[in-house]
Amino acid sequence: QVQLVESGGGLVQPGGSLTLSCEASGISVSRFHMGWYRQAPGKERERVATIFSGGPTTYGDSVQGRFTITRENAENSVYLQMNSLKPEDTAVYYCNAVGTDIWGQGTQVTVSS
Repeated sequence: QVQLVESGGGLVQPGGSLTLSCEASGISVSRFHMGWYRQAPGKERERVATIFSGGPTTYGDSVQGRFTITRENAENSVYLQMNSLKPEDTAVYYCNAVGTDIWGQGTQVTVSS
């Protein structure tokens, strides 16, 4: 079956760092543009970062310069390195095979002192 599983979320202080992982099964991440999205309570879902199958990356303005999306084809996984975290980064983070309805269940990131 096709499945994406996010992990790595947790509680971190402002200014801290966290790395999220998205492990895929049933699909090859190398065949898709892969994206990270997030959604906070009462807010609409926001695109955070995208890595295209050819390698280039794009980022939402709110995370530009702080987050980095990478892909490890041998592990069939996508990662999101988050640095200089802010309270407004608090959300559930989801990975997605872009252009499809393939989503993970999400992992909670909470930035608070």
